[in-house]
Amino acid sequence: MRTEGTTPAPTVNVHDTFAEIVLSRAGDRARGLVFEEQEWSWAQVVEESSARAAFLKAVDLPEGRRPHVGLLLENVPDYVFWTGAAGLSGAVLVGINSSRSAAELADDIRHADIDLIITESRLRQLVEGQAHGVPADRIHDIDRPEYQALLAPFRGASLPDTRPAPEDLFALMYSSGTTGAPKAVILSQGRLARLTPVLARRVEMTSDSTTYLCMPLFHGNALMMNLVPAMATGATVGMVRRFSASRFSADVHRFGATYVNYVGRALSYVLAHPEDPRDRGGTLQLAFGTEASDADVAGFSERFGCRVLEGYGLSEGVFRLNRTPDTPPGSLGLPAGDVDVRVLDESTGRECPRAEFDAAGRLVNAEAVGQIVAMGLAHTFEGYYKNEAAYAERVRGADFWSGDLAFRDVEGFFYFAGRSSDWLRVDSENFAAAQVERVLLRHPNVAAAPVYAVPDPVTGDRVMCAIEVEPGRTFDPGEFGAFLAQQADMGSKWWPTFIRVVTALPLTGSGKVDKAPLRRSAWTTADTVYVRVGKTPEYVVLDERAKAELESRFADHGRTALLPVGARD
Repeated sequence: MRTEGTTPAPTVNVHDTFAEIVLSRAGDRARGLVFEEQEWSWAQVVEESSARAAFLKAVDLPEGRRPHVGLLLENVPDYVFWTGAAGLSGAVLVGINSSRSAAELADDIRHADIDLIITESRLRQLVEGQAHGVPADRIHDIDRPEYQALLAPFRGASLPDTRPAPEDLFALMYSSGTTGAPKAVILSQGRLARLTPVLARRVEMTSDSTTYLCMPLFHGNALMMNLVPAMATGATVGMVRRFSASRFSADVHRFGATYVNYVGRALSYVLAHPEDPRDRGGTLQLAFGTEASDADVAGFSERFGCRVLEGYGLSEGVFRLNRTPDTPPGSLGLPAGDVDVRVLDESTGRECPRAEFDAAGRLVNAEAVGQIVAMGLAHTFEGYYKNEAAYAERVRGADFWSGDLAFRDVEGFFYFAGRSSDWLRVDSENFAAAQVERVLLRHPNVAAAPVYAVPDPVTGDRVMCAIEVEPGRTFDPGEFGAFLAQQADMGSKWWPTFIRVVTALPLTGSGKVDKAPLRRSAWTTADTVYVRVGKTPEYVVLDERAKAELESRFADHGRTALLPVGARD
C-alpha cells in the first residue's frame, strides 16, 4: 500500500453553516458541475439552488415547520441543486435509497416525516401507490414537463434573506443497514460546516481539483467526501448517474479526474476490468475510501499511478481512524486528532488487552476483540431521528460506542474485526468474522468471502461463508480446502462448515456487502452449497438428503426455531 505523500495541506475557508458554503460559490464562474454533455459554473449551481430554495419557502406547511425533502434520484444535477436548496432555505434533506423495496422506502419516508418527494421517471414506481403519507401532488418527477413549470415562477429568485443557524437540522442520512434496519443519522448545518475543512484537507482538495462523483449521493460518503468539499474549495465535480466498473476508467479520463471517493468493493470491481492504456499515466492522483482489501489498494495504486488512502469513519461522525505511513498492513490506523479511542469489552465495559499474535501472525487472545469506543465524545453525536433505542446503543454515559469490533496491537494500531453482530461462538471459542475473512481472501480465485454465523443444531454457531469468484475463474472445493489447510494462521474453529458459491453478493445501496440476507437464508438457497466433511479439508455438495438430516438434528435438540426460515416452512 502506498502511503501519504508530502503534498501541503490546502487552505480551506471555515464557515459556520452549510448555507455559507453554498453562498461562497455565488458569483463563481469557474466550472462547477459536469454531467453527461452538460456543465454548470458554480454560480449557475447556486442560481439553480436558489430557485428551488424559493420554491421550498413557498410550500404550505404548518407555521414554523421546515420542509423535509425526500430525494429519490440517481446522481443527476437536480440532486446537487436540491442539496444546495435545502442548505440555503433551512429545509431538511433526506436521501432515499433507491436500492430498497417500495415497502421499505415507505417505512423510511414515514419515519423521516418527508413532506415532498423529488424523483425521476425511472424510479417513480417505488413511491407511487405506497402508504408513505406523501400526497400525490407533492411527488414531483424531474422528467415531466410540469416539473419545469413548477419551478418557472421561482427562476431568478434572489438568495434567501434569512440564514439557517448552525444548530438547525440539515439532513437525515440513512445508514447502510448492514446490521439491521437503517437508522436516520442527524446532520446539522453546523456539523457539516465544521467537518468540511477537515475532510477537504484530508483528501487534498483545492480549486484545481476535479472530483469523480460516482458513489450514490444518498449515502453520506459521497456527500461529505466529495460534493461538499468540492463546493467549499471550488473544485470541479464530474458526476455520473451511478457507479460502473466497466466505465470507470473512461469516465476518469473524460473528466480529467484527480480524485475519487469509494466505498466497499468498488476498487475490486474496477480491477476486474481490462486496463485502459491511459490509466497509468492519467490524471488521477488520489482515491479515498473504506473497506478495500490491501491487495486491491496495491493493485489500484499500481494501475492508475495514484495514491489510495483508506480511512475509517462513521455516518454518525464523532471520530475517525486514519492510516499513517507507519501503519502496519491490514490496520485501520490511529485516531485522528487528540481524541481518546479505545477497544472495550462489550459486557464489562473494561478496556480489552492488547492483541497477541503467534508466529504465523494469528490472534491468539480472543479477549482482545471488543467494540471501538470514543471516550468522552458522546456529546458530539447528534443522534438518530426518532430512534431513542438506537441512540441508547451508541451513547453510554459520556462515551460513544461505535457498534464496530476491533483489536489493538501493542503499538496502539487498530484492526477491524467486523460489526458488533459479527461475533461467532464455535465450540466455546469466540472470534470475529473479519479474522476468518482475511484468510479466505488470500486465495487467488476469491473476489469476496463474507463470513457469518449460522446456528449449530446443538449449541452455538457454525461458520458459513459466501464465495464470489474472480471473473473468469472457477471454484474448486477440493483445491480450496487444501489451500485453507496450508494457511498457518487458520484457526481450527474458523473453518467454514458451509460454503455458498454466488454469482453476485447482495449489496447495500452504498456498495457494501449485505450479510443480513445471507444469514437469513443460510443453506436454504438455490445456489450451490458445500459442506465440510468432519474436520477434514474436504468439501462436498450439501444435497437435499444432507439438508434434511441436518434439519432433523435441530428438531432432536429442540432448536427448530433457530433454523433458517426456508427450512422451517
